Amino acid sequence: MDKEHFRNKLLKLRKELQLIEKSGNDAAKIVELDQSSVGRLSRMDAMQAQAMSKESNRRREIKMKRIESALQRIENDEFGYCLSCEEEIAPKRLEFDPSALLCIECADRGEK
Repeated sequence: MDKEHFRNKLLKLRKELQLIEKSGNDAAKIVELDQSSVGRLSRMDAMQAQAMSKESNRRREIKMKRIESALQRIENDEFGYCLSCEEEIAPKRLEFDPSALLCIECADRGEK
């Protein structure tokens, strides 16, 4: 397994998430509740956009933690092994998601 390839892929993903985070912070700002400056429907749209932005930020934080964890596993020479069964994770699965923690079999068992 080419760990350097996956390290580079994870670093690229982390950088992309950091760039998205910078642009997404404005949408999560507090919504103005003054009806004289913003109509009710516009305010409702802004509140919905704010909620969606907060959820996107939450998901992005989870993904960032998974990326950091994967980078740490590379440093500790533990990358590419399932945390449940300790078998090697298929390279195609890691290519799709280099932050994967479980092999496909253990991931399937966890969903049932």
